[in-house]
Amino acid sequence: MAGKLYLCATPIGNLEDITIRVLNTLKEVDLIAAEDTRHSIKLLNHFGIKTPLTSYHEYNKIDKARYLVEQMGKGIQLALITDAGTPGISDPGEELVKQCYQAGIEVTSLPGPAACITALTLSGLETRRFSFEAFLPSDKKERQRILEELKSETRTILFYEAPHHLVKTLKELYEVLGERKITLCRELTKRYEEVCPTTFQEALDQYQKEEPKGEYVIAIQGKSPEEIEKKRQQAWEQITMEEHMRQYECQGMDKKSAMKAVALDRGISKREVYQYLLKKGNENDREDL
Repeated sequence: MAGKLYLCATPIGNLEDITIRVLNTLKEVDLIAAEDTRHSIKLLNHFGIKTPLTSYHEYNKIDKARYLVEQMGKGIQLALITDAGTPGISDPGEELVKQCYQAGIEVTSLPGPAACITALTLSGLETRRFSFEAFLPSDKKERQRILEELKSETRTILFYEAPHHLVKTLKELYEVLGERKITLCRELTKRYEEVCPTTFQEALDQYQKEEPKGEYVIAIQGKSPEEIEKKRQQAWEQITMEEHMRQYECQGMDKKSAMKAVALDRGISKREVYQYLLKKGNENDREDL
């Protein structure tokens, strides 16, 4: 009978945040795969868990996942834990889950702490809709592409960042996104937890005077729909209505459909577009309209 993969959420700081179900599962499985065994052994020792550990991390995630899936195929019950939080969230557990499903291995998740959700609830920003970006990629082109995509994001945006990269990342975000309300969350659930509602400029001013310490979650206010609409309107105002019409006609629209699209873009009535084009056009154009 095939084994099973248990995704076990572990504390992001405060050890009391671990669930009874996770503790029981970690004691009962045959093997625990951990991102850093030296880190995880402290957690297991604290709760008196003697289950064998094996390493599973970013640098061995593909080959080791194959091995672990083989073991589960033989009946091994496996728990996966990360250094902190929920496995699979910005962590190599994603690969193991994929390989389990490909091999027909059952997977279940034992819910618990996640730094991104904890920060979101503390941010004071909109929580109904959000975008989780984790750590920005180190590749410059990919990094810039992602930032450009987020320019018009209306949802609250969440990033992870290490202290030694915080200032650089805040500068990049400020340059691309413009001034926004942000909340910096550091050392969540730990003794020196700090939640700071601020702005990009205020945060940069602060960290030019003091060194960032601890792991951060950056929560950023999304762009308001009103601001997006205003910029859209400004973009259309840069061209004449005739040029605007031609853009749609070049896409194959007839004049009436193009007029409707132009009116929608500019936030005006179709009649206003019609009247404008009548004034600018000649008799032939009037017949077409």
